Amino acid sequence: MRRTGSFHLQASRAARALLAARAVAAAHGVRADEARVLQDGVNVVVHLAPAPVVARVATLTPLLRPTPLRSFAREVAVAGALAAAGAPVVPPSDVLPPGPHRYAGLELSLWRYVEVLPVAPSPADVAAALPQLHGYLAALPVDGAPLDTPLDDLARFASLGRAWGAPPAQLEGLRDRLAELRPRLGGEVQPLHGDAHPGNLLATPDGWRWTDLEDTCAGPRAWDLACLRNTSRLDGRAALDALPDAPTDAELAPWLELRRLHAAAWTLVAATGRRVDPLQDPAASSRVVGGRGGLPQASGSAGSR
Repeated sequence: MRRTGSFHLQASRAARALLAARAVAAAHGVRADEARVLQDGVNVVVHLAPAPVVARVATLTPLLRPTPLRSFAREVAVAGALAAAGAPVVPPSDVLPPGPHRYAGLELSLWRYVEVLPVAPSPADVAAALPQLHGYLAALPVDGAPLDTPLDDLARFASLGRAWGAPPAQLEGLRDRLAELRPRLGGEVQPLHGDAHPGNLLATPDGWRWTDLEDTCAGPRAWDLACLRNTSRLDGRAALDALPDAPTDAELAPWLELRRLHAAAWTLVAATGRRVDPLQDPAASSRVVGGRGGLPQASGSAGSR
């Protein structure tokens, strides 16, 4: 079978992520002879079998987020606090220190392995699970400026977007639009999941469990609702309508626009990163690499990175 250049880049990232995850496990006395890649997205997810540990390794994430990754450290802290409180989340590893760790220039965090059943949530399932999660999150301290995850990502994209083929005029328009949106994103602030789409709600033998809190941030509840409304995995409007106090699309309009912009920026960054391996070419995130110009029209989920 003929292998393309894109295949080699993907294999290289996954192989390096696998090596880093196994090395961190070995440094803590845990064997992972049967380790395997579960997912290769913006992050590479590795099951460190036979240990009941999953590693999330940042391969493309540093293209848009500066290291050390605030998102990884925040996710471990929030997920750990939620798990300790009995919230339905996938907890950080209790076999290895969850980190974040750094190995050969890669950052990774470690999580408890859970069996995932081949069942997708319905709108009603998500509508029941999200308020439950918000209840647990409300008891945690608020960390960081409201909506700092999507707003900081987009500000960085507006600054560096030429590296991913976005035209300067479009980047200037993005900066102007963000300035117009910010005053419209007010509301009561609490910790949020940050990427609350159905792909991050897993069916397990112990019930539904939220995962991938990498985008967690403080902000109005409307941000998580916009993440759910904009999903392409199910009828997001039906999921919102199952909530007791569902906002209309008009009321969610600024958050829906922010979600579309955030998803589109990550879509373009990830597509570029798969063509130029940032692990082999660290300058890839600071120069023009060609390809599609402009922000793609992304209406689905930005998550499951």
